[in-house]
Amino acid sequence: MWLAPEEVLVANALWVTERANPFFVLQRRRGHGKGGGLTGLLVGTLDVVLDSSARVAPYRILHQTQDLQVYWTVACGSSRKEITKHWEWLENNLLQTLSIFDNEEDITTFIKGKIHGIIAEENKNLQPQGDEDPGKFKEAELKMRKQFGMPEGEKLVNYYSCSYWKGRVPRQGWLYLTVNHMCFYSFLLGKEVSLVVQWVDVTRLEKNATLLFPESIRVDTRDQELFFSMFLNISETFKLMEQLANLAMRQLLDSEGFLEDKALLRPIRPHRNISALKRDLDARAKNECYRATFRLPRDERLDGHTGCTLWTPFNKLHIPGQMFISNNYICFASKEEDACHLIIPLREVTIVEKADSSSVLPSPLSISTKSKMTFLFANLKDRDFLVQRISDFLQKMPSKQPGSSIGERKASVVVTTPESPSAAQDVLEQPASPSSTLGGCRSICTQVPTASQGLLKLFQRNSSTEVLGAKGAKEKMKEESWNIHFFEYGRGMCMYRTARTRELVLKGIPEGLRGELWLLFSGAWNEMVTHPGYYAELVEKSTGKYSLATEEIERDLHRSMPEHPAFQNELGIAALRRVLTAYAFRNPTIGYCQAMNIVTSVLLLYGSEEEAFWLLVALCERMLPDYYNTRVVGALVDQGIFEELTRDFLPQLSEKMQDLGVISSISLSWFLTLFLSVMPFESAVIIVDCFFYEGIKVVLQVALAILDANMEQLLVCSDEGEAMTVLGRYLDNVVNKQSVSPPIPHLHALLTSGDDPPVEVDIFELLKVSYEKFSSLRANDIEQMRFKQRLKVIQSLEDTAKRSVVRAIPGDIGFSIEELEDLYMVFKAKHLASQYWGGSCTAAIRRDPSLPYLEQYRIDASQFQELFISLTPWACGSHTPVLAGRMFRLLDKNKDLLINFKEFVTGMSGMYHGDLTEKLKVLYKLHLPPALSPEEAESALEAARYFTEDSSSEEEKGTSPQDYRHYLRMWAQEKEAQKETIKDLPKMNQEQFIELCKTLYNMFSEDPMEQDLYHAIATVASLLLRIGEVGKKFSVRAGRKSRDIACSGDHGRTTAATVEVESPVPELHQDTAWEPQLSAAGDLQAKASGDTHLGKAPQESQVVGEGGSSEGQGSPSQLLSDDETKDDMSMSSYSVVSTGSLQCEDLTDDTVLVGGEVSSHVAAAHCEGTVDADWCISFEQILASILTESVLVNFFEKRVDIGLKIKDQKKVERQFSTSSDHEQSGVSG
Repeated sequence: MWLAPEEVLVANALWVTERANPFFVLQRRRGHGKGGGLTGLLVGTLDVVLDSSARVAPYRILHQTQDLQVYWTVACGSSRKEITKHWEWLENNLLQTLSIFDNEEDITTFIKGKIHGIIAEENKNLQPQGDEDPGKFKEAELKMRKQFGMPEGEKLVNYYSCSYWKGRVPRQGWLYLTVNHMCFYSFLLGKEVSLVVQWVDVTRLEKNATLLFPESIRVDTRDQELFFSMFLNISETFKLMEQLANLAMRQLLDSEGFLEDKALLRPIRPHRNISALKRDLDARAKNECYRATFRLPRDERLDGHTGCTLWTPFNKLHIPGQMFISNNYICFASKEEDACHLIIPLREVTIVEKADSSSVLPSPLSISTKSKMTFLFANLKDRDFLVQRISDFLQKMPSKQPGSSIGERKASVVVTTPESPSAAQDVLEQPASPSSTLGGCRSICTQVPTASQGLLKLFQRNSSTEVLGAKGAKEKMKEESWNIHFFEYGRGMCMYRTARTRELVLKGIPEGLRGELWLLFSGAWNEMVTHPGYYAELVEKSTGKYSLATEEIERDLHRSMPEHPAFQNELGIAALRRVLTAYAFRNPTIGYCQAMNIVTSVLLLYGSEEEAFWLLVALCERMLPDYYNTRVVGALVDQGIFEELTRDFLPQLSEKMQDLGVISSISLSWFLTLFLSVMPFESAVIIVDCFFYEGIKVVLQVALAILDANMEQLLVCSDEGEAMTVLGRYLDNVVNKQSVSPPIPHLHALLTSGDDPPVEVDIFELLKVSYEKFSSLRANDIEQMRFKQRLKVIQSLEDTAKRSVVRAIPGDIGFSIEELEDLYMVFKAKHLASQYWGGSCTAAIRRDPSLPYLEQYRIDASQFQELFISLTPWACGSHTPVLAGRMFRLLDKNKDLLINFKEFVTGMSGMYHGDLTEKLKVLYKLHLPPALSPEEAESALEAARYFTEDSSSEEEKGTSPQDYRHYLRMWAQEKEAQKETIKDLPKMNQEQFIELCKTLYNMFSEDPMEQDLYHAIATVASLLLRIGEVGKKFSVRAGRKSRDIACSGDHGRTTAATVEVESPVPELHQDTAWEPQLSAAGDLQAKASGDTHLGKAPQESQVVGEGGSSEGQGSPSQLLSDDETKDDMSMSSYSVVSTGSLQCEDLTDDTVLVGGEVSSHVAAAHCEGTVDADWCISFEQILASILTESVLVNFFEKRVDIGLKIKDQKKVERQFSTSSDHEQSGVSG
């Protein structure tokens, strides 16, 4: 690469001059290339250990001046080829011009200007992000690509100096972290270590310190453990590795989410010596933390944060903390965890003003909202810039007309005057008002009571506080406490959230305020206000739509809290149906998962339909990530955390629970339904209150408290059933004595073990104990543990998928289980590479986790070609891509241009396993439609559609999407015996036979027995050509006879196919054995790209007669009797090819001459340039001829170990870049 000229000291023993002229010197770094001795080893070691630019570029070009002993670097190169290219350019373009100058300073100035001009021109063609990365970083990326064979698409994120522990010896080197790989390189005194690990293969990533390894990072894959230490900043390195591994897991879990994630933000102000990707990943990490802390929507982007103080009127203090600003919110978090949290939506802001500074209150900033609240921030470092940013965001807020109406409606919700007796009532009903467009959607919500209020209000009209006595008084006191809290701390989104808020939540939220506070604490309110009418539109769109999700929803509707009166009638059921169906329509990736019905039914009790919908969105997409997808990954992750916490907090119980296998049984039902399915409703809802305020931490704390309370009984349990009974009895008797709702019978289980009446447990006491004993849990620690467990869970799911796919492969495929698993990993890696190295459009097709495992990973033609080239035992040089294309078309039975693993393995097995006959059969099929050319494949498909039109139209009438029944039918068909016999194979015409011979010649070109094989195939080809000629004489007569039968049977469809062949065949073809000369491999390779031209002229008649039957589908040839079709395929199928259609140019002088007596006829045929369309040969004839040559038999029967090829493929897997696709596409037809 060209470098901006810099002065260098050349008196340096580390470089060797290789070329020189009066103006330039080309030098090589010692330790690179041949020789070098001890000096070379030392220099190589230094280059790796020290952070010098020399370690990147082993070659350089210097500009020298004769008088001044000053040298300037103008170019460097990672290879001799690259540096030679630059050297030649300088010699050809600059030397003559430089000789004109008299003054050496002018020469230097001219060269500098020229080099700067070249660099500027190169940069103009680069992507914008390329310019963001500083030069030193670019050099490291160049070194990484060269060292590890990575393509252009693989971006370096950062690189670190560290030691890799090989045994007990540390190897100092460089760790390169790219988007998809972790690479390490070390070169110490001639010993080289090179490691490459894909992030998707990482099963464990930990930062730990042991006696053997000092503070180190441990990276595990399925087959190795790696330790790295001696980092300058181990925390930064580990954090980045975590992020990259997390991205890879997200890719395995849900490719759609992964692709969305790749849209990284562009930085506003680039920093030096940090890559653009590293900045983007840091920004993403901050974004995720910001959104999680303040429960903000997923599309919120943090703009910046700064230290400041916030004046809190409730305790008259200036609380230090951080202010965060994003495009729609201003947030504040105190340094002390519980002191104060604040969220101010910009849609609420009315005034932002800079107050006068004073010694007591430096740089103050006042923000007022529509709810008449004013927030005073001080000690702001860059107040003017901050106000400008806030002003910019305020101007980008939605236009005044719709915005003001939302604002006015919202303002009435966050009113701070609790004197009004109906305040609580107003606020509870208010959340529906921002979506008052719901009422405008007449077709859905006309006269639906649940559109504006919760089901609890509709089904508990008669319970007044007077009737309830002591419970009612307690409820009244709770409401009063909250009203006082609202008065002091504010109400609505802008409320000060403090330790006092948590205390009130732990005491239980009053029934009348529950819906409102759930919306505020979960952040669902923000999304509801900013998406007015969204729910109504979803309901309208999803009404009447059928899918697998809606079928499951209907099945579970009547199982959702059947004990509650609200769901014992159609009103509650209909509301639940609408909310669940709308969500399934919004998020098809999740669709519907069991347990969502139970949670949603509780949400509907305390809020309107729209509120319940947005609470469900908050739960599924933010608060319980990945819980409700098809594989409940999130719940399995938290189950792993629960097991880990049990080991830490209850070590004596942990081992017993593992032996009994209880944790996996209990935790899923506890976590997925937030205890709603295992506890009495009025008790579980208190846990839900705390969950919306604190998150998953509360659920884990309560689960630990339950195990702790039952420890003695669990330790003496003998099996899982007994342990489940103990826990079930305990949970059934967790009561809420303060509940004002009438008791709802709990249908969890009728557990009666023992005569003693069970001891009642108060839910508030249970919560108190959970906070006292296990409050040391922190949200950050839980996130850290989630990452660790996610690696385990997703990798174990991937292993399950691999085992399932391998089991689905038929036993007669020939590969061992280990070979199939290795092939699966290679196949999967190729599919994933299409997503992160941006291959073709079809390749990047998104994986649908709801599909059967076998269908989840598929590859397209270009990816198959890459795998075929590296794995095939039939290497054909430059002809291999052509063969790969044919094999792909042969395997792609459903013509969707993608093949799954089973189809891929079938193709590989055909080449590796089976006897000579089976292998030849595969090779034979590769030279018949549909493998021969795409056009013929399409024609054959059209013919098949024409004859099966009636049956397919029946299926199309039911327009429902493919469900499980479709796959059952598919599997049933696969299980039916479809053994193909030699007799089933159609005959081959002359063009196809020539193609087969060409393939064989290419196949033998790299074999040690090359000459013997050439001679053998020439003999066989000559014999087969004569056989075809002899057979033609009989087939002409038989063809006429069969045509008469077809016509007499009044089968008009064959007319088009037979009229053409009635013209008399030229005399040459009747009487002589036409034998084209077969060229040697070199000449055939030159014409490999001409393959697709062969066979186009007779395409229609050929395919109608033969293409369909080769696939076992209906075709016109079936109108003739079976025997006649077998005796003669040629006359009813093929016609004379027009002059010049055969590519005779490639049959040149370098030929193998066999059977000299017919060479004159061949020469005549060359002149005419025709292919005999009546000539044909059967598979039996080819097989019989090949069996006469032992060298050919030995070639096809020799065993090839696919294991070695798989290992080689894994090594070169990274080296396929998108450029190789373009190179190969020129060769393939």
